Amino acid sequence: MIQSMTAYARNEVKGDWGNAVWEIRSVNQRYLETYIRLPEQFRSMETIIRERLRKQLQRGKVEVFLKYTANASAVAKLSLNETLAQQLIDSANWVNKAAGAGELNPVDILKWPGVMEAEETDMDSVQKDVIGGFDQLVKDFKEARGSEGANLKQMIDSRLEIIVEQVAIVKQHMPEIMAWQKERIVAKLEDAKVEIDAARLEQELIYMAQKTDVAEELDRLESHVTETQKIMKKGGACGRRLDFMMQEFNRESNTLASKSINADITKAAVELKVLIEQMREQIQNIE
Repeated sequence: MIQSMTAYARNEVKGDWGNAVWEIRSVNQRYLETYIRLPEQFRSMETIIRERLRKQLQRGKVEVFLKYTANASAVAKLSLNETLAQQLIDSANWVNKAAGAGELNPVDILKWPGVMEAEETDMDSVQKDVIGGFDQLVKDFKEARGSEGANLKQMIDSRLEIIVEQVAIVKQHMPEIMAWQKERIVAKLEDAKVEIDAARLEQELIYMAQKTDVAEELDRLESHVTETQKIMKKGGACGRRLDFMMQEFNRESNTLASKSINADITKAAVELKVLIEQMREQIQNIE
């Protein structure tokens, strides 16, 4: 299956601890680049996420976001260390009495490190649920890539069919074109009142035919169509190979245009260039 590099997916995970929303988006890129943004309490998962992305994806600029909201009931509860607080109060009262200072401020006692303690949330359990949501996110993301890839393949297939039609048109007209070229050369010689023997004329016609013959280019174009179809059928990360094939298509269409001696060939060469450029633009989005 062909995968597009342009896609988006979203997945929400809910639990007693709250909810987490994953988002992932990507655009075309020559290599794989990953950008991961996580809340502070999930920073430890970054390496895991990056590694899983590298196992699933080959190319593209991929951005991953996680938004985490804890349930109010799951927020860590505060507990008072009464023993420590009493010790601080006794010590503060003694200091105040000895120094003749004012009254003790209770808030200062509560601010003392260790007086108020928060119960730790079981983040291991939360991260397990969140990672499960990420795995589903990547699955949905790849399906979105595959769906878009199928659309790209359909577009490319349709252009390849038109290329085959254009090649067939040129091949069909080649005998007429060569006959027209022969008549054109003979007519010019007659107009110029140049006498030339049959052997010399035959040599000139053979030379002209070799110079303007596009049979090799047409055969190569058909071969490129077949190879491109094979690459897409095989699927996988084939974007670079398809891009190379577009270069080969361009080479043959340029040669075809340079050898053109007929409006039909010129028209076909222009049409081929348009089709190839349309395919090339879309192939830039294929993984």
